Amino acid sequence: MTNFINRVIRALRLDVHVYEEVEADKSATIQALVVVILSSMAGGFGFIYRFGLDGIFTGIVMTLVGWLVWAYLIYVIGTKILPEMHTQADLGQVLRATGFASSPGIIRLAGMIPLLGNFVAFIATIWMLITMVIATKQVLDYTSTVRAIMVCLIGWIIQWLVYLLFFSVFGGF
Repeated sequence: MTNFINRVIRALRLDVHVYEEVEADKSATIQALVVVILSSMAGGFGFIYRFGLDGIFTGIVMTLVGWLVWAYLIYVIGTKILPEMHTQADLGQVLRATGFASSPGIIRLAGMIPLLGNFVAFIATIWMLITMVIATKQVLDYTSTVRAIMVCLIGWIIQWLVYLLFFSVFGGF
């Protein structure tokens, strides 16, 4: 348990080495999944202020699926479309690294506090973008931070387009 908490704290502190560590540690897959679930639950409960109790379930599902889509897109874009010469990663490695990069999403729980919801969501989003770039650069063995930024932003934009398509077809909250 101490190792897990230590890794989460290191991810929050933008420690680049934690991503190399979890990339190589197949036993960290469950830990990464726990981080994603906690982050998704925090996102869901953070929706209470804006969408009421109905927003909890939708928020949890939306953030969980959003991470999965984004992580998969980072894998595909980063390894198949925009790899560097030394890029070599499998989906499990990317899922572990991006799972821990979801750590800042846990602060979205503070979105339950009136008047803080949008601010907290904004801070969590920016922080997660930064951690995703760091995780992507490390797990895909990129030398270029710009390439990692491009991969993350392309994946993030596609993820949001998927959200928009989903909500235009099935309606909002």
